[in-house]
Amino acid sequence: MTGIKNMTKAEVVVLKEQVAYQEGQVVSKTLAQNEHVSVTLFAFDKDEEISTHESGGDAFVTCLDGVGKITIDGKEYILKEGESIVMPAKHPHAVYGQEQFKMLLVVIF
Repeated sequence: MTGIKNMTKAEVVVLKEQVAYQEGQVVSKTLAQNEHVSVTLFAFDKDEEISTHESGGDAFVTCLDGVGKITIDGKEYILKEGESIVMPAKHPHAVYGQEQFKMLLVVIF
């Protein structure tokens, strides 16, 4: 099992500063990934999205910056800094940058 990657260890960090916005893009930075868990930081430019898909695990999202729109089973939820939501496994969901939007995604398989 591998540990955390792409981050300095034994140092206090601000998660939202660990991934940068890029014009017209969705930027991701994987922090951990194995058969049981995936931890990824995302930065969505305004109006950028990850289209509707399903995951094999429960996906826990925490907004780190900005405003995002999470759609689960066709229902829309607005997520602001400090707020979280779980996208259940095997349910269609999508993520949209309503404004510039940074999130931490933790998927448990």
